[in-house]
Amino acid sequence: MRINVVKKNLIERVLQRKRWHEPSPDELDLKDMLRIILKWANEFVPSQSGSILLDDPVLDESQKKPGRLYFVACFGKGSKSLAGTFIPVKAGIAGKAYTEGRACISKDVSVDANFYDEIDRRTRYTTKSLICVPIQIKGATIGVLELVNRVGKKSYDRIDLTLLGIFANYTSTLIQNFLDAKVFSELSIKDNLTGLYNDRYFFDRLSKEVRGAVFKNKDLSLVFFDLDRFKEVNDTHGHLAGSQLLKEVGGILKSYGNGDIISIRYGGDEFVVILPGAGIGEAEIFAENVRKEIEGFTFLKEKVPGKVDALKIKGLITGSFGIASLRKNVSKNAPVREIRDALIKAADTAMYVSKQTGRNSVTAAKGVFIFH
Repeated sequence: MRINVVKKNLIERVLQRKRWHEPSPDELDLKDMLRIILKWANEFVPSQSGSILLDDPVLDESQKKPGRLYFVACFGKGSKSLAGTFIPVKAGIAGKAYTEGRACISKDVSVDANFYDEIDRRTRYTTKSLICVPIQIKGATIGVLELVNRVGKKSYDRIDLTLLGIFANYTSTLIQNFLDAKVFSELSIKDNLTGLYNDRYFFDRLSKEVRGAVFKNKDLSLVFFDLDRFKEVNDTHGHLAGSQLLKEVGGILKSYGNGDIISIRYGGDEFVVILPGAGIGEAEIFAENVRKEIEGFTFLKEKVPGKVDALKIKGLITGSFGIASLRKNVSKNAPVREIRDALIKAADTAMYVSKQTGRNSVTAAKGVFIFH
């Protein structure tokens, strides 16, 4: 039995619930889990086709867009074209099971007013009977498990419904465990204050990016910066104000956070950004954009605890930036770890040049660095 599973990023997007702020970037994957669930469900309740559909909690009423149930795993005729597509949350028998939070059996869909025939038209398939049970986490329905056209019987019955309900509960438990693992993974690689990645993640990720860039003969740039006059804010207004300011700098970096940009709080008021595939020119443009935004940003517009009014600090905090690239500043005739450390040394050295020559500027590393 071939089970088609949607791409990992859509699974993670659909499962992005309020338990964490952003999806964890790396290793955990639901694909094998979804395949196993459908395989076992089909063994106990043999069917010609079946699907797991999950909702899209990213959409909400305020956006005035219809909710969706995504086909995240499916098998049977036409299922390859279904993976990643969706139906409206109120459409068909699956929508009924989802919105009402209860199991549904349709022994003959030709006389069922709830049947949604759009999928049959899309896949050129003929649905005769259908069984569908909700998938719930802590009382909230997040999707449905659906089987179509019973094999070995004329139609589905109450025994099938009981068996499929067991697998729906199993699915709920596994998804909950997946979310718990995601949260734990996030805590180990994220900075608690800013929500950016931490230095532990930085060294591992940079090693991987360097290895990939060397292997594919691509460039890679690094941007280091720290905040000018940050100590004045701490000394004058206290550490709560300083912490909030750092959080707001993290917010600025997150606004540049597409999939290719990796932002890290390196420690204290130092930040670093990995730019995979970017040359020194692109890194300079990126750093200059961030520098200008920090320079013109009004920090602490909201009142900090212990203060009477919002501080609204503007024009005091700036950034000193250093940039370096693999092709321009590092010899690649060395082990990956030495290349990585030489790239860090190059960007860090350039940052201190900015710091020593007036601050609030971007400096590109000069020469080729070798780590000793």
